[in-house]
Order: sequence, then C-alpha cells, then structure tokens
Amino acid sequence: MTLTPVLTTERLTLRPWQVEDAPAALDVYGHTEVTRWLSPEMDQVPDQAAMRLLLQQWTAESVRLPSPVGRWAIQRDSDGLVIGGAVLLPLPPGEEDLEIGWQLRPDAWGNGYAAETTHALASWAFSQDAHEVFAVVRPDNTRAAATVRNNGMHWVGETTKYFGIELQVFRLRVADLDSAAPASLRPPTRD
Repeated sequence: MTLTPVLTTERLTLRPWQVEDAPAALDVYGHTEVTRWLSPEMDQVPDQAAMRLLLQQWTAESVRLPSPVGRWAIQRDSDGLVIGGAVLLPLPPGEEDLEIGWQLRPDAWGNGYAAETTHALASWAFSQDAHEVFAVVRPDNTRAAATVRNNGMHWVGETTKYFGIELQVFRLRVADLDSAAPASLRPPTRD
C-alpha cells in the first residue's frame, strides 16, 4: 500500500483527498470551465453526492498506485481552503509516460498556484526516480499551455496517442526546473 505524501510549497499544501473535501472539490470539478479541458474527458460533477463518490474512488485507487503516482488536493495555506486538485498519473496506452496536471477553481486562476503545484509535483516525481513528466493540453487551452511553458516544460508535439483526442504534449526533465534553462518552443498557431 502506497500513501500519497503531503507536499508543501511557499503558499500551498498538496495532500491526499478526503471525502470531507466534497464541497470544495465541487467548486473545482463542478465548473465546466475546468472540466472541459480535462483529459480524459470528464463531465462536470453535478452535485456533492457525485463528488463524494468520485473522491471515494480516487482514494481507493491511490492505495494501489506506485510511487510517485497519486492525486492530491491543493490547499491554500493562508485560509485552509481547498482550491484545486493535482495529479501524477500514468498515461495510456502503455502507462510508461507520467502525466503531471492540476485543476484549479476559476477564482484561483492567475495567482501562480499552478506553477507552485507543478514544481512541487515534478520535484517529488524526480526524487522518486522519474526521469521526465508530461503535460497534455488541449490545443485551444492557451492558459494551460502558457503555464506549462512558464514552468520550464518544452513542447514536443501533438498526438492522439493519449485518450484518442488531439493533445499538445509538453515535457519536463530535472534540468528544466532550473529557472536559467532556455524557454520552451511554442506550438504552431492554429488557423
């Protein structure tokens, strides 16, 4: 049994989800502005009961996941509010590539929380012998693409390999966490 570790940043605590987080989690996964960008596709969670069931499923899955894989609640330290979720999960089809991701409630966007979360998760993954992590971003999600590039991730192409939908792929390696590392190439613009 693997326990999801608690990770901390300057302003955040990333901790395992709890069923009691359902109201706060619904403030994230109950918004179409959040769920429409997720891969695999996920419908907006309709109510607290459905959110509790999903949290129970995530909690049960976490005990079977090998390190560094996991799901975290993102809690803001200044007020204790859960403002989002974060993942390190194996990508299909071969589960060889490790996806790094985050989902924040819309009123938490634009505060650098995604950057802090990405850095904490990547640092954790690299400390557990992962050599690289990938972010998969829907082509029209310019906010997420900008965030991953600002975190040192490099665009490596587009693919339908993961989840059967067109996604931009960004990669982060240990050396990319260095703020002096060269900036990432940008994906080609769409007409």
